[in-house]
Amino acid sequence: MSGDTIRVAFVCVQNAGRSQMAIAYAERERRERGLEDDVELLAGGTHPAEDVHDVVVEAMAEEGFEIAGRRPRAITDAELASCDVVATMGCSTLELEAETDVRDWDLPDPHGRELDAVREIRETVHGRVAGLFDELEGRR
Repeated sequence: MSGDTIRVAFVCVQNAGRSQMAIAYAERERRERGLEDDVELLAGGTHPAEDVHDVVVEAMAEEGFEIAGRRPRAITDAELASCDVVATMGCSTLELEAETDVRDWDLPDPHGRELDAVREIRETVHGRVAGLFDELEGRR
């Protein structure tokens, strides 16, 4: 990563489901891979909800994550423009400058779904985050 910090953002509409899962897994990947000084993480929504979806809190608790206290937040255009990689969850039409690598993960919204369906979404998010970190680690 040539000494520069890489900024990565995870974005969805409400920042109450998929992007909350992604940031939780990303924080763990960053810590486990020793990339705390190399990767900066952001998450947010274009129209944030009041709270993280209960079913997402439950699904992530099964994996050892305590996200009940997290609050959805808005993410600004300036924050997104400052990122090297932006992963959208399948609900965004972001138009950022060419320097930003925007990836649409095209994931279903967990809101209102049964726990089994949210577990499947969670596993897909986990795999995508791990793959992204494999890529980032390869840049070091």
